[in-house]
Amino acid sequence: MPSNPEQDKPGLVEVRGAREHNLRNVDVDIPRDRLVVFTGVSGSGKSSLAFGTIYAEAQRRYLDSVAPYARRLLDQAGTPQVDRIDGLPPAVALQQQRGAPTARSSVGSVTHLADLVRLLYSRAGSYPPGQAMLFAEDFSPNTPQGACPHCHGLGRVYDATEKTMVPDDRLTIRERAIAAWPPAWYGQNLRDILVSLGHDVDKPWHRLPKKTRDWILFTDEQPVVPVYAGFSPEETADAIRRQLAPSYMGTFSSARRYLLHNFATTQSASTKKRVARFLVGTPCPACAGKRLKPEALAVRFAGLDIGELARLPLAELAERLRPAAEDETGDATPGRATARAARTPARHAGARHEGTPDVTRTSALSIEKRIAAQRIAIELRERIGRLTRLGLGYLGMERATTTLSSGELQRLRLATQLASQLFGVVYVLDEPSAGLHPADGEALLDALEGLRDAGNSVFVVEHDTATMRRAQWLVDVGPGAGEGGGQVLYSGPPEGLQAVAGSQTARYLFPAQGAAAERTPRTPAGWLRLRGISRHNLMEVDADVPLGCLCAVTGVSGSGKSSLVSQALVELVSDRLGAARQDRPDERTDEPDSPGDEPAEDMVDMAAAATGRIAEGMEGIQRLVQVDQKPIGRTPRSNLATYTGLFDAVRKLFAATPEARERGYGAGRFSFNVPQGRCPVCEGEGFVSVEMMFMPSVYAPCPQCHGARYAPETLEVTWQDRNIAEVLGMTVDGAAAFFAAEPAIARPLEVLQQIGLGYLRLGQPATELSGGEAQRIKLATELQRLRRGDTLYVLDEPTTGLHPADVDRLLLHLHALADAGNTVVVVEHDMRLVAQSDWVIDIGPGAGLQGGQVVASGTPREVAGAGKGRTAAYLAEALGQG
Repeated sequence: MPSNPEQDKPGLVEVRGAREHNLRNVDVDIPRDRLVVFTGVSGSGKSSLAFGTIYAEAQRRYLDSVAPYARRLLDQAGTPQVDRIDGLPPAVALQQQRGAPTARSSVGSVTHLADLVRLLYSRAGSYPPGQAMLFAEDFSPNTPQGACPHCHGLGRVYDATEKTMVPDDRLTIRERAIAAWPPAWYGQNLRDILVSLGHDVDKPWHRLPKKTRDWILFTDEQPVVPVYAGFSPEETADAIRRQLAPSYMGTFSSARRYLLHNFATTQSASTKKRVARFLVGTPCPACAGKRLKPEALAVRFAGLDIGELARLPLAELAERLRPAAEDETGDATPGRATARAARTPARHAGARHEGTPDVTRTSALSIEKRIAAQRIAIELRERIGRLTRLGLGYLGMERATTTLSSGELQRLRLATQLASQLFGVVYVLDEPSAGLHPADGEALLDALEGLRDAGNSVFVVEHDTATMRRAQWLVDVGPGAGEGGGQVLYSGPPEGLQAVAGSQTARYLFPAQGAAAERTPRTPAGWLRLRGISRHNLMEVDADVPLGCLCAVTGVSGSGKSSLVSQALVELVSDRLGAARQDRPDERTDEPDSPGDEPAEDMVDMAAAATGRIAEGMEGIQRLVQVDQKPIGRTPRSNLATYTGLFDAVRKLFAATPEARERGYGAGRFSFNVPQGRCPVCEGEGFVSVEMMFMPSVYAPCPQCHGARYAPETLEVTWQDRNIAEVLGMTVDGAAAFFAAEPAIARPLEVLQQIGLGYLRLGQPATELSGGEAQRIKLATELQRLRRGDTLYVLDEPTTGLHPADVDRLLLHLHALADAGNTVVVVEHDMRLVAQSDWVIDIGPGAGLQGGQVVASGTPREVAGAGKGRTAAYLAEALGQG
């Protein structure tokens, strides 16, 4: 392994014998107090080294110093597989984790800005005459004392209408006109109850009296009546008249009552998602969507109530706070204001009433409130400044973390760390450039260098070549993925990597070794013309998408790309196609229902629906496929094999063996989700929890199946000398060779290989996959269908988490889709992919209110040559024009 230690001989983190995941007994020395980038192709082992080994060991050592009882309350990583690590300081990890699964978690709460703003309103707000002073908790929608009593702090109320519950009023009740009722037995039960109640279930819905329709849909009554299963209406009426014994007694529930009850109480994510489709969410009429009680909203600062202030983009919020921070006169020194206060007679700081007029500036406030406002405003502006410099000034405090990308959330956490001013810490970051336009990436690198200059070590797992060039040290892991990786090819200054022949990174890091080839853009087969699109920061936007082409939509973070493509475009096309021709691959899952991980308030967001229309081009689209980065499953029971469907074919192979037929084993026997086939001790989990009293519980391989997840009898059945557990343990590459003669299995495996996922195990749990891996699995699942053209594919940042070499492989598939007559639209920041597209739509020029416009559109060369917006210069560089 070549190594070029720097001349000043910094302290080293010395790793010896690292064997985590696919690492092959790695020895490597990494300098402290430097910006270090770990790179390599996807699945090479770089995260296993940076997070699974270095950070995990630092965390383990820290937790060893914590009291045993407190330790069991913390989320702990296991002991990493490594011989020793010397010179390791304390570590902080900033990983790409999605927001907390509730809309109550927001930008304001994650950054602690909300706490300061509540304190500002409590201590320095203008109160109406006669209103008592409120505490900070009274300004929080997440506390009983602050939440709006009508919507309970959600800001939205949900209800059902006749139109949502009965989408086709030409159908009869027997023909399931009431679509909101459940489709299975319970729905039939409700229809049978209506028969017993004497309602006509065979008359078209629109011909029923309105009084009858309203009672069926909206009544709160729950009559209990005899039900005669399988009887016709006439037979039921006769049975009731003769008082025959019923099949059972049934309790009626109106459609609206059924929906709202399940929406509020179900623990099934699929049920909640289904009933949410029939509900309409509207802003709460009591608080106008501001989530707070009236007393809190009556307090104002800078002319705004706290709900209005929280909706401002952070950059505008900082400007609103400037007069308070400067104390009207430009004097931003709290000490001077305090000195003035000491010389000025003042009312008691805890005054209960404030009757002064509400003005934007703070001159009308008492001196105590001016001092409080100044100190809090200065702190708020400093924190907001860090967020703005990281390209997040377009976000508002009330923005739910569930709506943020993983990159945005990681930058929010990074800004918090910048404020902590720690010294001597190792910061380990996971692809912080994910979701960032190259222009925003420069500000991020400045922030990382600021952490380093403050006396910390910054270890970054990254694919971005700009980040590599700014690094002081590179650790290149590879050469391939999975079993083909796990080696440190190089550790040293970036320029030394150029001499490493086995590195796939080197040819992309040094332009002389790899420039993007020029290609001739396709001629559009037509145009999908969007007109008057308004959503979030988009205002009456017109955009033309070329049909039969690869179209890239670009722009800085927060410019409106996703609002235009992933939301407005998808919704408008969906409405025109109808549900039958829409496909969301993330909804295909083999796992059983689990508690909902999506908040109900996020599922129905009618107020945010796009306005606008498709003026032309729908005749060229017969089907819509949206491929996003949502997980392919919510629990470890969902995995690559079950999601892609290839496991069905594998189970059929095992069920067809002579031994399985002799024992009467069907295909279901070879699922670890079925009681008959799974291990009875661990119930198909593969591990058991061991209670350690005052120590944290540990997880150990199941003593019965030793991690295989299946019952011993199931494992006795083999196909080609391998049992079902051994097949799930194979990598995609290994399984492709093993099942080469089985087309139903070989075809999906081949596509997974082609898209760069050959290193994944067939049984790899969904919870272990990154967002980028999940998106590529969905894309591979779609590619294996071999459908004809006329499909619109929408992808949101498909290069997230991809090494440049993997981006090239992805591009081949995207071009193959376009060559087959399909339309591919990608929201993308990777300028190499943008340069290889047929058409570019650049949104901007800035973020938030400064964005939301089509800055330029045309072929990549035309957009680069126009010089408009912040994308042009970077695109020109990718095209070799810069």
